[in-house]
Amino acid sequence: MQSRRVFLRNGAFALVSVGFAPSFLARTALAAGASRARRLIAIFQRGAVDGLSLVVPFGEAAYYQARPGIAIAPPGGTGGSALDLDGFFGLHPRLGPLHALWRSGRLAIVHACGSPDSTRSHFDAQDYMETATPGVKSTGDGWLNRCLRVRREEPPAPLRAVALTPEMPRALQGPAPALAMRGIAQFGLRGGAKLGGSFEAEYAEAADRTLGRTGRDAFDALRQLASAGPARYRPAPGVEYPRSPFGQALAQIAQLAKADVGMEIAFAEIGGWDTHVNQGSGEGQLAARLDDFGRAVGALIADLGDRMDETVVLTMSEFGRAVSENGNGGTDHGHGNAMLVVGGGARGGRVYGRWPGLAREQRFEGRDLAVTTDFRDVFAEIVVSHLGVADPAPIFPGFEVRRERFPGLFAPDSQPA
Repeated sequence: MQSRRVFLRNGAFALVSVGFAPSFLARTALAAGASRARRLIAIFQRGAVDGLSLVVPFGEAAYYQARPGIAIAPPGGTGGSALDLDGFFGLHPRLGPLHALWRSGRLAIVHACGSPDSTRSHFDAQDYMETATPGVKSTGDGWLNRCLRVRREEPPAPLRAVALTPEMPRALQGPAPALAMRGIAQFGLRGGAKLGGSFEAEYAEAADRTLGRTGRDAFDALRQLASAGPARYRPAPGVEYPRSPFGQALAQIAQLAKADVGMEIAFAEIGGWDTHVNQGSGEGQLAARLDDFGRAVGALIADLGDRMDETVVLTMSEFGRAVSENGNGGTDHGHGNAMLVVGGGARGGRVYGRWPGLAREQRFEGRDLAVTTDFRDVFAEIVVSHLGVADPAPIFPGFEVRRERFPGLFAPDSQPA
């Protein structure tokens, strides 16, 4: 039998380890109210998605010369042809739900976007993107966590930042409380401590009244999550999420957003993009992954409905793929890539960023799509123009945020009051 002191110490650690700290639990999710604050949903495509198949530069002959076996056919052909955007760029043919968003003026794309650091290491590049400090391995917190601290809310909502991931993503690590879970229905405490009466009773009986109240607040929030299990959730009419882990993660993010529990930042991820072998073109390995991705993102946006007015969905990947296909019918690690932005007043129906070209002399190090937009300028524009942060400098250490470098995703007067 553990002593009460050890039990409480370990229990408190379990709470903090999933994002609950005493000051964070001043109120429960039930008391979060029906706030409709602006929200960011960040989606990480881990493994380096091929941005040249995601958003296809079919108007450039060098694209087809470099990829004789895996290029996406230009629009107007068979079902494996690109979905035309603007006469030069097109979406992969399996991204029909996103093409519908483009046609309605809601999907914006930033191409040739990425990091100024040249690493082709997945681990380093993901770390640099999630900390927003390219080339710096010593950064202790993530950019989304710093964003939470700058946008301080009093009193804070227990579910203010949620990641539907097995572990806390690097982007949300830091002093500001955040919650990571595999799924609403399976949510529990780490270290073997599960939601249960004996654990709750120890908190309720604690001599420290503040800790006791904190414990009760924590369990109120946990009970609300458990009672809102995904099996009982019904999306908006006509919306169907893929049954994949990614699709179900986005369904649960929509569920939390529609429950008005004070969620400001949500995070999800989807892997499987490291296509060195047998990448495919309009069909195949990459196409299947893009199908899941596109249907899930399309379902999320349709499910949120008018809540997309105050929500931005942002996609990112650590780097792109090489311009030329390799000898195994795939693509190797590259540099520049494409990011997608939907909602929150973003001016869709346009591909942003300067296109550098794909001729060999135009490529980065003679092999990759060059980066012409720093990914931090995309992050910063969303932070300033959508989330309403007046001084974004603390969110981007070592980087000078300048509005003239913003891609232009939002109208100049779109910043919240």
